[in-house]
Amino acid sequence: MTASSTSPAPSGPVTVYLVDDHAVFRSGVRAELADEPGLRVVGEAGAVPDAIDGIVSTAPDVVLLDVHMPAGGGVAVLRGVLDRIGSATPGSVPPVFLALSVSDAAEDVIATIRAGARGYVTKTIAGAELADAVRRVADGDAVFSPRLAGFVLDSFTGKSSAPEPPLDPELDSLTRRELEVLRLLARGYTYREIAEELFISIKTVETHASNVLRKTQQSNRNALTRWAATRHIG
Repeated sequence: MTASSTSPAPSGPVTVYLVDDHAVFRSGVRAELADEPGLRVVGEAGAVPDAIDGIVSTAPDVVLLDVHMPAGGGVAVLRGVLDRIGSATPGSVPPVFLALSVSDAAEDVIATIRAGARGYVTKTIAGAELADAVRRVADGDAVFSPRLAGFVLDSFTGKSSAPEPPLDPELDSLTRRELEVLRLLARGYTYREIAEELFISIKTVETHASNVLRKTQQSNRNALTRWAATRHIG
C-alpha cells in the first residue's frame, strides 16, 4: 500500500543508513543495495546509541531500521534521532525511517509507525522489492505489505478488534530472541530455516527452542505450537 505525499524527491542518489544488530544481515542488505541504481549506503550500526550518532552525523535520506534490538530497539532509535535533530537544528528535515523486521506482529508494526516510521516491511522481502520500497519512502510514499497496512489502518481508525494483551508471565519470561524463535516455530519453520532467517547457527536455534519449551512449560513442539496459537503468536 502506498500513500502519496507532497515531499520533494531527493536529488542525486538516495542515501541509506542500515540499523540492525546482526552484522551478517547488514552485510547482506548492503550487498543487495549496492547493485541497485540510485541508492547509496552511507553507514550502518548495530546498537541504538551508535545508530543515533551515525544517523545524525551522516544525515541519510532513508534509514532501514530493525525493530527488535537491545536498549529499546527501533523505537528508541527513532525517538533519539528525532530528538537530537530537533534540538540541534530546529526546522531541519529528519531522515525517513523504513522498518525492516523479522516480526509481522501488529503490536510491533503499530508501535513503530506511531513512533514516526514511514513504512514497515519484513525481512522476507526480496532485494529488488526492498530497493523499490526505499525509493518509494524517499519519494514520500508510505510503504507496507497489504496485511501490515491493515494493522495500521485499523489502529488509526479505531477499528482494531484486538483486545489489550493480558498479563502472561510465561510469555513475558521469553527474551526477544526466544520470542522470534517461537514465532517461527509456530509458523512451521524447521530449525535450519529459522537459523537462516535469523542468521544464527542451528545449535543456537536448538538452545533457544529448548529455553522456550522450558519457560512455557510445554513438553514438545506440537504442544508449543498449540500454546502459541491460543496467544495468536505466529
